[in-house]
Amino acid sequence: MRSEPLAGLPVSARAASLLEEAADLLVLHRDFAAAVERCEAGCDSLGTGTGTGTGPESPAEVKCSLCVVGIQALAEMNRWREVLSWVLQYYHVPERLPPKVLELCILLYSKVREPQVMLEVSRSWLRDQTNKRLPEYSSLLELYLLHVLLPLGRFEEAEELVRGCDVLESEQQLPLLGTICESRSQWVQREEAQSAAEEQQDAATESVLGALSQKLLTMLALLRRALRSMSSHFYLLPYKKMLLATFLLYLVVVRLDPASPTSLPFIYKLVQLFRQAWAAVFSPIHRPPIQD
Repeated sequence: MRSEPLAGLPVSARAASLLEEAADLLVLHRDFAAAVERCEAGCDSLGTGTGTGTGPESPAEVKCSLCVVGIQALAEMNRWREVLSWVLQYYHVPERLPPKVLELCILLYSKVREPQVMLEVSRSWLRDQTNKRLPEYSSLLELYLLHVLLPLGRFEEAEELVRGCDVLESEQQLPLLGTICESRSQWVQREEAQSAAEEQQDAATESVLGALSQKLLTMLALLRRALRSMSSHFYLLPYKKMLLATFLLYLVVVRLDPASPTSLPFIYKLVQLFRQAWAAVFSPIHRPPIQD
């Protein structure tokens, strides 16, 4: 959706009209890509010369509102990684970010659990002397403390920031220092609990590995006994008798003539010897007993 050409309007009026279009596209039509396009067109039309006015229709406020709508549209498209670079292309340095834009960026990256993205940007903004005179400075410092420093475990830096801030009164510093102390205590408890859980997991893993190793050793011992028993069983077999019987059988079949009368006594003795060898091989020692 695009309105009629706005070339005849003043710069601020064109930007305000694009802001209205972008808001409608974001809220009513849910066309987030088109909303980002309107915001970019509005910011480009304003350029860097946004002036110092503070009214709702001033170029600075219109540009700030365009960035707010653009941030929301990018977040809706799951393009939150682009938000900070997208904003900085219109303000160039972190120190010039409007408080509303900085607040929205801190909350956004805190929600997606990437607070480290705002670490340097927020630090630079808070160090700027011009920003310290803004009425939103104290609330932004507290927001930075709660959503960036403490989730990252930077407790010493948080204490130094609070104690060294001349904008905060002593009655404002005490609650923040108490919050830092409580957060540090919770952080230590979480680390101890995590360490204990890891130790228990390691102990369970070692126990399982120990049990498996013991089972493996038992199986190997049983296998060794079985092999030893089989080898001793085969050693008991009368190999010499079997070989002798086989050789004599070869002589009878191949070398002797069974029809010859002189061969009958020898064949009879050979059959007796073969029966003895057969009985010795398959004696009760080498075969399981047969039950009736």
